[in-house]
Amino acid sequence: MEVTGKIKVINAEQQVSASFKKRELVVTTEEQYPQHIMIEFTQDKCDLLNNYQSGEPVKVSINLRGREWVNPQGETKYFNSIQGWRIEKVQADAPSSNNMPPVPPAQAFEPSNNFKEEDHDDLPF
Repeated sequence: MEVTGKIKVINAEQQVSASFKKRELVVTTEEQYPQHIMIEFTQDKCDLLNNYQSGEPVKVSINLRGREWVNPQGETKYFNSIQGWRIEKVQADAPSSNNMPPVPPAQAFEPSNNFKEEDHDDLPF
């Protein structure tokens, strides 16, 4: 899956335990109702965020993760997380003439020279 938007926040790396580190990124989507999506990068993937800064348009490849946890009272709880594994810069949408359909040549708009009166249609509308 992918999330596309602009970087809102890049948090500092957190050393959670002796063998686990993470870094959080918030991407704001660019749609009618923008969403602020927090994406977690872990272990060696933390370094992927070093060359990015707030405001940059990016595309982040993600995995959705879910886990089950039973608390001491025996209640089962479920948690979701969004883990990033790749990030790349996206070019800002600039108006481009390449997106327009090609214009027919000028000859297509010139009147025909081989018009015959008998081919003319006299419909009233």
